Amino acid sequence: MQKGYFIRFLFCVGALFLASHIVFAQEKSVSQLKSQEVSESDGVPVLIKHLPDWEKVRANVTHTNDVNDLRKALGDRPVFDLIDFSGGTEAVAAPYSQGKLLIIEYNTPQGSVEADGKFNQRLAEIGQNSPIFYRRIGNYNAFVFDASDEASANALLDQVKYEKMVQWLGTDPFLLKRAERAIVQGLSDVFIATTLTIVGGIGVSLLTGIIVGLFVFYMREQKRSTMVEFSDAGGMTRLNLDKLTPEISTDRLLE
Repeated sequence: MQKGYFIRFLFCVGALFLASHIVFAQEKSVSQLKSQEVSESDGVPVLIKHLPDWEKVRANVTHTNDVNDLRKALGDRPVFDLIDFSGGTEAVAAPYSQGKLLIIEYNTPQGSVEADGKFNQRLAEIGQNSPIFYRRIGNYNAFVFDASDEASANALLDQVKYEKMVQWLGTDPFLLKRAERAIVQGLSDVFIATTLTIVGGIGVSLLTGIIVGLFVFYMREQKRSTMVEFSDAGGMTRLNLDKLTPEISTDRLLE
């Protein structure tokens, strides 16, 4: 009887140990996949939403911080051994018609820059024997594997947008500089607008003067062409000593 109780006791202890181990493993797995930034509206990691047409490929997305998951989704690639997932680094991968896209997000610009140097060095070493197209976009290090050509790979990489919003917990240290820049920009715009207005006004005045001058000159030329002889007296009474000027009609003269 006591032996039966002892066996049941060992069974219960084993079951509790196994259950606690499973729970611990699940919690550990969840903590490993915790994203740096999650959308407040639907709880989807922002990194996934930065995939091109993420809603269409969401069913085939691999979001992980384990290089083995990348090998399962994308195959063994010569750059995977350079990825360091420590410090909150995470990656997301999805298949597209242009190729398989991988985006790695580092939580600091320094980490992304250091990884960028390592990736470029490794890609230069392997050459184009295994065509891999790579680009650093913000803190994202993006790869396209198995692309048919460079143009299609670049078109896919062009759709990856790095969008981050920075909020200061205290006073923004760059607030004064931005205000000064805004004032200078505003004054520059006012100066340019004033200069353009003055120059435009002068140009319009000159153009109007030229048009009016040509019109007056044309009208005077038309009037002068109707005269029989030219008189340098401007129509005033003059002595007809040369007998060349016809007599002036007196019907328009004052008595």
